[in-house]
Amino acid sequence: MQVKVRHWHAVAHWKWDIGTDAAEGEEDEEEDVCGICRVAFEGCCPTCKTPGDDCPLIWGQCTHVFHMHCLIKWLDQPASKQQCPMDRRPWVDAEAKVGRNKLSAMANAPATEMAGT
Repeated sequence: MQVKVRHWHAVAHWKWDIGTDAAEGEEDEEEDVCGICRVAFEGCCPTCKTPGDDCPLIWGQCTHVFHMHCLIKWLDQPASKQQCPMDRRPWVDAEAKVGRNKLSAMANAPATEMAGT
């Protein structure tokens, strides 16, 4: 018996790896949405048109995760006092101490420029 494939229609689903137990099988809707805009991480923030690398996630040392653009808008507000919107601890990027000006520059830079930072 010989099989000849005439047409292939592939379907894929992607999901941000936010490093929580919910990613291991237990579904928890509260863990899968941005705490600022309440949009799923698989979607994009209200500022962007398409999800993916142009609308990345950002982690804080407090382990909270947000869309980068949502967090930048939050930190730009004087009322935020540079604190995490979830626990009100001072916001510190999980990878390194990144100032608000650098975050704003990263948000406005094309993806090719961000790869070099």
